[in-house]
Amino acid sequence: MAGGALAAPMIASGVARAADDWPNKPVRYINVFPPGGPTDTLSRIVCNQLAELTGQQFIVDNKSGSGGNVGTDAIAKAAPDGYTIGLYTIASQSIAPTLYGKLPFDVGKDFTAIAMMWSVPNMLMVRLDLPVKTVPELSALAKADPGKYSFASSGSGTSPHLSGEIYKQLAGLNLLHVPYRGSAPAYQDLLAGQVDMMFDNIPGPLGLMRSGKVRGLAVTSKERHPAAPEIPTMAEFLPGFEITSWGGICGPAGLPPAMVEKLSALTRKALDSDAVKASFDQQGATRVWMSPADTAAYRAMDEKRLAPVIKASGAKVD
Repeated sequence: MAGGALAAPMIASGVARAADDWPNKPVRYINVFPPGGPTDTLSRIVCNQLAELTGQQFIVDNKSGSGGNVGTDAIAKAAPDGYTIGLYTIASQSIAPTLYGKLPFDVGKDFTAIAMMWSVPNMLMVRLDLPVKTVPELSALAKADPGKYSFASSGSGTSPHLSGEIYKQLAGLNLLHVPYRGSAPAYQDLLAGQVDMMFDNIPGPLGLMRSGKVRGLAVTSKERHPAAPEIPTMAEFLPGFEITSWGGICGPAGLPPAMVEKLSALTRKALDSDAVKASFDQQGATRVWMSPADTAAYRAMDEKRLAPVIKASGAKVD
């Protein structure tokens, strides 16, 4: 009995020391989408700043598939020691529980929310040779030839996919969904004319639009985006259309609270840095920090908010 009574303080002391010493080696950050897309760019910006703050590498490991679910499952199954963390994203944390018939993880039990990092709307873009310049023109074109036109997404269950499904529902369109394993390969086919249109987190479309490679038609936020105020919102043509993507940091369940608080505070410091501010502004991303508790609560709220939208759209992945 006496030996057992002494064990708990010893363990607690060891956990506290581990948190104080963290990180004393490189940290693996799992991005649940492939290289080259918006989440990859934003993740690397933050990880580079975290490395500056801690003196340890934060290595971005792209582990993609199934709309982010493959990488998310890898985070859930990692050791809760603070050396494997990853992207906490609307796709696998708030959309997937309703969209997918079965998931290999439990969003409410298998993760430790650490901090929110960003918020970004999606932008609807079309290939340059598509003869439309506005959302009403695109809708009219698609209605005139049902089933002919396609929209790409960065994967089934992502916010770009859901944006396309909402567009179909509200505008009464028959569009073919073509999911890709991330944004980068979808961009390639859009530029090559293999698909007709695409929604994606605004950093990617913004860059393509600025370089004259695609035509941006609308953003999915409630208000016009300051990085592209000339681009209207989808809601200006289809009232009620609103979806905003977000990304944060999470780890597996069971991370020591002291370690979670330390990483959360470091993330806030990184987001407040001039380097991250400038980079996010250039990408059209809004810096959003939330505490671990608020990040977890936001995820749950967004899942509840999006569930009826997903069900109404008819989208489902078995």
